[in-house]
Amino acid sequence: MSSEAVPVIDIGPFLAGDPAGRKSIPKAVARACEDIGFFTIVGHGIDPDLIQAATGAARQFFDLPPAQKQLARFTDAALSRGYRGIGNEGLAGTRADQTPPDLKEVFHLGPPDFPHDDYHTTPAARAHFVDDVWPEAPAAFRPAVTAYYKATEKLGADLMRVFALALDLPEQFFADKIDRHISALRIINYPEQPRAPLPGQLRAGAHSDYGTLTILLGENQPGGLQVRTRAGQWMDVRIPPRSFVINIGDLMMRWTNDRWVSTLHRVVNPPEPVAAKARRQSLVFFHHPNYDAEVVCIPTCADAANPARYPPVKAGPYRSDKYVQATVKPTAA
Repeated sequence: MSSEAVPVIDIGPFLAGDPAGRKSIPKAVARACEDIGFFTIVGHGIDPDLIQAATGAARQFFDLPPAQKQLARFTDAALSRGYRGIGNEGLAGTRADQTPPDLKEVFHLGPPDFPHDDYHTTPAARAHFVDDVWPEAPAAFRPAVTAYYKATEKLGADLMRVFALALDLPEQFFADKIDRHISALRIINYPEQPRAPLPGQLRAGAHSDYGTLTILLGENQPGGLQVRTRAGQWMDVRIPPRSFVINIGDLMMRWTNDRWVSTLHRVVNPPEPVAAKARRQSLVFFHHPNYDAEVVCIPTCADAANPARYPPVKAGPYRSDKYVQATVKPTAA
């Protein structure tokens, strides 16, 4: 399969304030979001050494014995924090598809630093602003992953400025809707597969993301990311060196009244000849608005001939519902 439909966009000129880039890059992003909902960025400005530190520490963590990783589990299984092993999640469940659990293990964290004021501690905030749980080893994990979160947090805010201009809105249109965001970083290990998966079982089942945009740092390893085109075909996504794959989520599709598409995607299993040795790791930053942000059709995406298609929703409850749908329910003994 080809990856030609997932364009590569250099956002460096926009970040540098280049006048031509501030016009051309939002236009290129708008085309990608309308056509397929995915694009790849270079020129993002995130330090390669920071990326290497985070990916290296993550691999060291996943190499630990299972019992040691389990020590980093969060006490409340209903909250997405800390380590979760294989069998905990089935992303296809967010689409009401019943499949075996996804073949992945995850370390999940939310905003690492937040004030403990009324806004961040009210009952409506408790599912989103939770102190992260950290493993004791490796020692470099917490500082490296925290630094990576903050770097992608800034990149997410920059991309939201691009999005605003791409939608013919003021550049700061989204600023007051994401200034206390509930974004999450998921570090995902897709282990080797020495045994054949169950029928219908994937590394990550077909799903769309929930929020505004996703920033994926992946690897070109067997058993990778596929997106479904508007024609209904699954297409492999190749990741250029030092780049991020960006896709929009459900809330951005609702904001744009379906002008931009929140595309189904999945992570497939490696082919059998290499499955027993094909490991893959991803760092995925899920940018999500403030929990109390109301997502309602933006002015430039509706008119009398194309009225709003969705009722308003609050960003926090929308994501919480999706988390519940994706969690694998324990079966009775």
